[in-house]
Amino acid sequence: MKLTILGGGGFRVPLVYGALLADRGEGRVTRVVLHDLDDGRLNAVARVLAEQAAAVPDAPAVTATTDLDEALRGADFVFSAIRVGGLRGRADDERVALAEGVLGQETVGAGGIAYGLRTVPVAVDIARRVARLAPDAWVINFTNPAGLVTEAMSRHLGDRVIGICDSPVGLGRRIARVLGADPKEAWIDYVGLNHLGWVRGLRVAGRDELPRLLADPGLLGSFEEGKLFGADWLRSLGAVPNEYLHYYYFNRETVRAYQEAEKTRGAFLAEQQARFYEEMKRPGAAALTAWDRTRAEREATYMAENRESAGAGERDADDLSGGYEKVALALMRAIARDERTTLILNVRNRGTLAALDADAVIEAPCLADANGAHPVSVDPLPGHATGLVCTVKGVEREVLAAAASGSRATAVKAFALHPLVDSVNVARRLVEGYTAVHPGLAYLR
Repeated sequence: MKLTILGGGGFRVPLVYGALLADRGEGRVTRVVLHDLDDGRLNAVARVLAEQAAAVPDAPAVTATTDLDEALRGADFVFSAIRVGGLRGRADDERVALAEGVLGQETVGAGGIAYGLRTVPVAVDIARRVARLAPDAWVINFTNPAGLVTEAMSRHLGDRVIGICDSPVGLGRRIARVLGADPKEAWIDYVGLNHLGWVRGLRVAGRDELPRLLADPGLLGSFEEGKLFGADWLRSLGAVPNEYLHYYYFNRETVRAYQEAEKTRGAFLAEQQARFYEEMKRPGAAALTAWDRTRAEREATYMAENRESAGAGERDADDLSGGYEKVALALMRAIARDERTTLILNVRNRGTLAALDADAVIEAPCLADANGAHPVSVDPLPGHATGLVCTVKGVEREVLAAAASGSRATAVKAFALHPLVDSVNVARRLVEGYTAVHPGLAYLR
């Protein structure tokens, strides 16, 4: 079975390959094709993968190419993890937004809109190529903003594109662990959009254990989201939000923390990963050791500004292991081998949330099997959550419309309608600032 990884020179690709190495089942991936626009990054990641595979018999064969059509042709699965504009583009997203006093995070607020505007045209081109060159392939999308990009691709691939994210997985795992439950045995009642969802229940053997968590201040203060949001606010909500909702609930404090930080997250990662890729140019460098060291530093500093603004302290060691590669592998197994499983995924709504239309991509528990992923029925969201979901989905639709039409006015509308952008004039200046620094937005007229 052939797996093509788009963004194959990306730093997290070894996580995916590591999961593939552990899979010894029938029908497993036997060939991995890495695609990237940057030869140097491809070579660096290929070296890490070679060291990972050194002691593993029958490891999936790895090839690398900068030819997109060659990479896609004949693929069974396509894993999309591209970053249009690179980490320097992410740093520019943050910088332009913070200069206007609004959030520049890569998936939330102004930064997420800018990232989406330059990513959607590229993702749509990929979707069209997949439909032409590998019509039977399944696309697993991790490219951010994941829900928005998945929806853009679904207009050309239908249900054969499925978005994944590690945030809901990590949240459910942490809640289950605090409650003394096995995450594999727990049903996580979670729904929303990507980076905009809530856990409303955690059922073990048919019993909802979340009320026990919400009633115990000690338990609430013992895990990441409890420290981040505070016990009182979680009890008020009657749910545990995805950590990215901290940008909405504590926006003023987070923006201030970002403005006061020595450097933004994007700037930090750009410098950190540049050192890694530069080190990989030395023939004798220990690739896997250098990658492990860099990854540990990357994970430990994740959402550092939010934790600082909330006084949440350092991340727990158990939260530094990622998880999206496990979701990707579980999804591939379910489809390729018809191994029925339940995963939280980004898929078309199909009536799951009554407030959204059928084609709106949402993030919800899904039953995955050989026929793809199917969202399960969930209880309605409360009014405050429904309002936020509908508003942000409306913004995503304006981004898609701007990307399709090239309309600068529609791009301004997308920024202006976002709840974290507080002025039409700010929205106009954001479009001016972003088009000045991003060649990928030159299509906006």
